[in-house]
Amino acid sequence: MKQTSAVILAGGEGKRMKSNRPKALSQVMFRPMIQWVLDAVRSAGIKDICVVTGSKREYLEAYLKTLPYEVETVFQPERLGTGHAVMMAIPFLEKHRGGDVLILNGDAPFIGTETIRNAFVVHNQTGEIDPEVFDWEAPRESATNRGCTVITAEVDDPHGYGRIVYETDAENYFHLSTLKAIVEEKEATDTIRKIKEVNSGAYWFETDVLIDVLGKLQKSEKTGEYYLTDTIKLIKESGNAVITYKAKNADSVLGANDCIQLAQLNEIARMRIIHKHMKNGVNIICTDGVMIGKEVNIGANTTILPAAVIRGKTNIGSGCEIGPAVLIENCEIKDKTSIANTVLKNQVL
Repeated sequence: MKQTSAVILAGGEGKRMKSNRPKALSQVMFRPMIQWVLDAVRSAGIKDICVVTGSKREYLEAYLKTLPYEVETVFQPERLGTGHAVMMAIPFLEKHRGGDVLILNGDAPFIGTETIRNAFVVHNQTGEIDPEVFDWEAPRESATNRGCTVITAEVDDPHGYGRIVYETDAENYFHLSTLKAIVEEKEATDTIRKIKEVNSGAYWFETDVLIDVLGKLQKSEKTGEYYLTDTIKLIKESGNAVITYKAKNADSVLGANDCIQLAQLNEIARMRIIHKHMKNGVNIICTDGVMIGKEVNIGANTTILPAAVIRGKTNIGSGCEIGPAVLIENCEIKDKTSIANTVLKNQVL
């Protein structure tokens, strides 16, 4: 298996968040968005990670130092586009020549481990294939010249996203016909704006190919920025193919530019976590005010009542009744325990 690494772009200022911290540190269900991304990347088996920081980098660097594993960082002193951000990571990329690198955004918390792994399989045409995901009857490019695989998603409202345009009209999860272009909203014709398959901002690149084309990127005449999407044309001109993997989950592309969008992400994450616990036998009759952190474990046959906030590294046994109106953080709750109308932190009951 080829060596893998990842570069996470986390230089966003979060101006519209009105925050004094980088956007990637904005929280979704009590965890910074970048932590969701790091969890997905590491769960996919990628251990060598570089985070590109920007405005207020000291906050992000301080947070990354608290993690139980090492994450390399580089600084983007000027906001000159996604291509420029990746250029800052060239010294990191040089150390990982001969492999594949995943480039993704630190403020898109729902990029999942399954999506990362399956896109890697597509990129290399190796590994165990899920027949429900891939259509192997489609004509496919040679696996030896895939310079880039773009992770895409199909969304109901594609406004604001880069649209995916193919050389052919093939429609399947495994787009093996070559990608023609990613067309940004402001550059799109009315016909292209109707396309619902969009760029997630996540890519698998052959590391050597990426290093080569980064050196050829040109500033946009309109904005003065370097766009990572411009590497697609350069990769194709170099004789390498660019294909796509369409994620099964449309939420993979979602990010947040303001507190309204952040609240929407929190609601999606909240219900995902609640549904996971319900499937495991946790009884949540009414979800009003119920917030459960990603790290929380709850035993079967436990009932969670409204206005229960449970977070941190909390473990709750089976047969318990939790709520209403509780805050539980970093606690161990034994089987058949009832808790209501209280705040508990760092306790064992």
